[in-house]
Amino acid sequence: CQTPTCHSVLSPYCQVDYQSKLWVCPFCFQRNHFSLHYAENISETNLPAELIPQYTTCEYELQTQAPSGGPAFLFVLDTCNPKEELSELADSIQQVLNLLPETALVGLITYGTNVSVHELGFEGLPKSYVLRGNKEYSPGRMGELLGCATAMNGAGKGPQGGGGGAPRPPGVALREEILSRFLLPVSECSITLENILDDLRKDPWPVPNEKRVARATGAALSVALSLLDVGMPMQGGRVMLFTGGPCTSGPGAVVSRMKTEDIRSHQDIAKGSETLYKPACEFYAKLAHSTTKGTGNVSTLAASHSYHVVDIFACSLDQVGMLEMKELVEATGGCMVLGDSFGQSVFKESLRRVFKRFPEGEEVKDAGKMQMAFNASLEVLTSREFKVSGAIGPVSSLKRMGANVSEVEVGKGGTNAWSLGGIDPDTTVAVYFDVTNPGTAQLPQGKRRYMQFMTRYQHADGRTRLRVTTLCGPWHNETQQDINPIKYSFDQEAAAVLTARLAVYRTETEDVADVLRWVDRSLIRLCSKFADYNQDDPNSFRLSPEFSLYPQFMFHLRRSQFLQLFNSSPDEAAYYRYILTRENTTNSLVMVQPSLLSYSFNGPPQPALLDSQSVRPDTILLLDTFFHVVVFHGETIAAWREMKYHEQEEHVSFRNLLQAPQEDAQIIMDNRFPVPRFIVCDQHKSEARFLMAKLNPSSTHDRAEGGGAQVFTDDVSLRVFMEHLMKLAVQS
Repeated sequence: CQTPTCHSVLSPYCQVDYQSKLWVCPFCFQRNHFSLHYAENISETNLPAELIPQYTTCEYELQTQAPSGGPAFLFVLDTCNPKEELSELADSIQQVLNLLPETALVGLITYGTNVSVHELGFEGLPKSYVLRGNKEYSPGRMGELLGCATAMNGAGKGPQGGGGGAPRPPGVALREEILSRFLLPVSECSITLENILDDLRKDPWPVPNEKRVARATGAALSVALSLLDVGMPMQGGRVMLFTGGPCTSGPGAVVSRMKTEDIRSHQDIAKGSETLYKPACEFYAKLAHSTTKGTGNVSTLAASHSYHVVDIFACSLDQVGMLEMKELVEATGGCMVLGDSFGQSVFKESLRRVFKRFPEGEEVKDAGKMQMAFNASLEVLTSREFKVSGAIGPVSSLKRMGANVSEVEVGKGGTNAWSLGGIDPDTTVAVYFDVTNPGTAQLPQGKRRYMQFMTRYQHADGRTRLRVTTLCGPWHNETQQDINPIKYSFDQEAAAVLTARLAVYRTETEDVADVLRWVDRSLIRLCSKFADYNQDDPNSFRLSPEFSLYPQFMFHLRRSQFLQLFNSSPDEAAYYRYILTRENTTNSLVMVQPSLLSYSFNGPPQPALLDSQSVRPDTILLLDTFFHVVVFHGETIAAWREMKYHEQEEHVSFRNLLQAPQEDAQIIMDNRFPVPRFIVCDQHKSEARFLMAKLNPSSTHDRAEGGGAQVFTDDVSLRVFMEHLMKLAVQS
């Protein structure tokens, strides 16, 4: 569309005049001429793909922007880990190098008390530049600190660096030197890099018994981002941080070095008594949102961190400061992986899946290319009857105002465009809208609503693409008394996930108890409006099938780790909440209300109620919570297994029963990122808590509503929850 404030893209919902070769924008009603090569051939029987009704999503490769080359991967390794952990980590990274395209650039930074930037282009012996770990490093100083003074002073004159030829800008000369010394194609430096990884040693600085190790994570991240900003300002790249503990030194420190001072807890953050928490959050937020500005002789680089993604792989039994670094990961579209050890499959398999590629095939355009993309942005256009309230997910606001931006903000609002940073095919963003048409003004019969999502991103091959999805739907007039059309169109799964995302977003600024009350009030209002009942008669309460599952989703959301902080650290809470805000509806529902399968001799595997009544001595249960996959053996099954009945030929059916949930669990874990933790447990054993904590407590130590195992909790059951909901919903 030619309107400066609209610029929508041609879609099947545009009105077309084939005689005058014009199309009408459904958002601003501007009449636009077709481009010449469309106008010459278009007719009612010869339509471009954009006007064919089945093609509501089209993707364009923009020829106006030159390809920028493949991405760079800058590995940032914490050397404060024990020798065994460093060995596992080095082995994993060496395996990853074999998954990269030969043209991909790689770099290496190691840190402990100080930060070491390794010069991979120096042959013969390992060479690195050591920077102090108690300082923050801006892009403007990187060239000087890394010995690139020649390039910064503009010595690069002409092709051979001599006096002939036109002088190159200092910024270009500096970038070329960075790319020839510190960021090299993997095909050129793999041997050098593998030798450095083989020789990795624990940080040599002495650590007194009463102190924690000095770990300069914040300084290392600032060096890594500054190096990418200088060397690849408009090109995709990933900073991949591998850490085994909290930052204790320099900017971004989350805990004191003194062991007498504990790392912050939920109570410390709520009371505001943790002095390092706020400065650390501000430091990592500044890294996320700052743009690169050169100083001195270095020309200004108009590069945003949206090109450069920050991933965190944290493997530690202690907290590492993931809560403070969350905004840095979220704003750049990075990923988080939380594990106990670098030797765990949770870490090793998750790292491999970051470099996932499109499947090979003749008909697939991107066959064999990496699925990751960079510098993504999302813009939303709407027709005039409703406006954009905001978005929740791995996004940051671009503060772009427009006529379709609502004053009612939900999530990151006040804009109709957001930066997504790095994306992949599974990245999901929740967008919230505000209906602005007043309820008293009736819409014309047959009036339609339109929305268009425009996602611009840099593909892994360096080319820029634009993906456009246009949607259309009917309106329902408020003046009509019949609300059945609204009831029949209600998507309770999507609504539950949107509510969960909004509840999680509100926990950042509100107390969890207030968020729980908001969830309860929202559920009561929904049931009051759409349920069928007689006033003040709870027994008459009925929900239609389109709403029947929604209350139990809210019941499990209230009990989930997203809103209940008991038995989880601030880092774990931040990790779980971040994953929820970037996963699709199916995966998010599994997080809120886990799935349960029951295996027994009575027949094939059956879906089971997420209830304590499903726990039977002679059954095996398979629980999928997204973060954990649990195979739970009933008491009798566990006893038979201990007696090794499954090893006897006459009990082959028992052997098959034991193997079935293991095979199904493997199928679940094969297609998931991050890779879930796999737990095999027996009834009445300690790890059975992973299952019991997720079940509806219909039978507890002080009440019994049926058979099954007892859950030791004071939480109300789903039946009691529904009784209270019905009572409150029908009140006059």
